[in-house]
Amino acid sequence: MSASAAPVKAGPGKQTTKADRVTSFNEGTGRLAATLLSPTLIVLVLVVVYPIIAALRESLYTSGDRVDADGFIVQGSQFVGLDNFTAIFSGEVGDRFWNAFYNTTFFTVTCVVLETILGMAMAMVMHKAFKGRSVVRAAILVPWAIPTVVSALLWKWIFQADGAANALLGQQILWSTEGWQSVLSVIIADTWKTAPFIGLLVLAGLQTIPDEVYEAAKVDGASPFNTFIRITLPLVKPALLVAVLFRILDTLRIFDLPFVLVGANKSSVETLSILAYLESNQNRYGPAAAYATLLFIYVAVTAFVFVKLLGADVLGDAVQKKKGKKNGKSKNKLDAPPGVGPAAAAGGGGGF
Repeated sequence: MSASAAPVKAGPGKQTTKADRVTSFNEGTGRLAATLLSPTLIVLVLVVVYPIIAALRESLYTSGDRVDADGFIVQGSQFVGLDNFTAIFSGEVGDRFWNAFYNTTFFTVTCVVLETILGMAMAMVMHKAFKGRSVVRAAILVPWAIPTVVSALLWKWIFQADGAANALLGQQILWSTEGWQSVLSVIIADTWKTAPFIGLLVLAGLQTIPDEVYEAAKVDGASPFNTFIRITLPLVKPALLVAVLFRILDTLRIFDLPFVLVGANKSSVETLSILAYLESNQNRYGPAAAYATLLFIYVAVTAFVFVKLLGADVLGDAVQKKKGKKNGKSKNKLDAPPGVGPAAAAGGGGGF
């Protein structure tokens, strides 16, 4: 008599499928990720989200002492809706706003173009192998390491009436007065300070280009100009776009350099950030918040348009990998004939 071992069937309540284990693992990983990220999210809410919401709220109120219709002094904040925004675009305030808007845009376009050209040239020089390259790299990066206020004071000393600039030119130019000279002084100082930033990021992009690419171009007889246009520039484009985007966002908020170098209440160099500061310095927090809100919208729209038009990879390769996975799945679905799965379409379809 043979003893047959009949399989014992587990009860339905004790079975654990693979899908259940994967779901449990994902839930545990998600909770751990949320726990680890929560301190960072709390800090971001406190230092980013809350100030934005507070500025938006403040732009809808007026504060300080004022006189009501009956001649009594009223203290405290009062809700005025969009009056602070409408006041910006009317009368002399509107003219001053559009002048500051023009100055902000002009400084951004001019400085970023000059800094991009000089930054590319610096990166090409720093990328070359020559004796004393480390010294040249350190010397080029020194302006970027100097605080903006210190560099503004340095250039203010150079541009003063008996300074080095007038001595070199042999002229008596009042650089800190109204006119083109004050605009030029700000452009020179900003370009001198921040062009190394673009050069540093572009240099990082240049170091990722394999030497074999240049050797192949040299064997094919490509000229240095064609090598730069067809090889260097396309391969360094991602790093260059990120650097230019950062400089655009930074220059749109330019404040300390023209404020220290030229001074306040100078219409030639007055920017939106300076306008917001001057309003808040007079305890007019509502109009100051309205200026800051408009500048925030201007910066956000500019960044969005720049990323959409030129495709700057600000978020890194994560988004591209995600898109690649989606495109790969959709491509497999398109390549596969009806009724044939992706595995069969990839190589399991047999042959003749």
